[in-house]
Amino acid sequence: MADPIKPRGMARIRNYFLTGMVVIAPLAITAYLTWSFIHIVDSWVKPYIPHRYNPESYLPFAIPGFGLVVALVVITLVGFLAANYIGGSILKIGERILDQIPLARNVYRGLKQIFTTVLDNRNELFRKVGLVEWPRRGTWSIVFIPKQQQSEINAALAEREGKVIAVFRPITPNITTGYIMYVKEEDVVPLEMTIEEAVRFLVSAGLVTPEFEGTKAEVQDRLPPLAELSRPQ
Repeated sequence: MADPIKPRGMARIRNYFLTGMVVIAPLAITAYLTWSFIHIVDSWVKPYIPHRYNPESYLPFAIPGFGLVVALVVITLVGFLAANYIGGSILKIGERILDQIPLARNVYRGLKQIFTTVLDNRNELFRKVGLVEWPRRGTWSIVFIPKQQQSEINAALAEREGKVIAVFRPITPNITTGYIMYVKEEDVVPLEMTIEEAVRFLVSAGLVTPEFEGTKAEVQDRLPPLAELSRPQ
């Protein structure tokens, strides 16, 4: 007759392992991404720091993040100078010179418009989350609803479709890519979830489901913490 203690012991070990993964994996991934970002910025910035001003020239060890700190200081100083009259004038002269270079001016204008739009309206980039019936009837996709601005596209579609709004349909799991679509306002089903909750849901390919107040207690009852599963029966 098989020993019932052994299967229960293996189940507890498995649950302990899963609980450890839940605790360690997010911390490890976050630390790895943070360290990688610091290392990348350091590798870009440190070669341009004069030897006499680099403390690593006098120390027997490297200082992680020193290049990142220098980059933040330089960016802040450039912003301070650009906000002043003299700095702004120099910036305009540089832009006029750049406008004389055919390829460079197109790249610069496009990038500047993107960064200006993102940073000036960072609190209003996307206001709400909704659902749109796409790519076919009966299939629904999550969309982000940005701040609406009247454009030639709205005016052209208004004559045949009525009032339309712009929505961004992200692609899972890389939500930085997707589609800009103009749809009828009444065809968008608004949701209560926040932009952050929708992002987590999309990046996780649906594994991290936003909490819904109407069924929050019910969901918690169905999904007990893994630590509870690890306790002896």
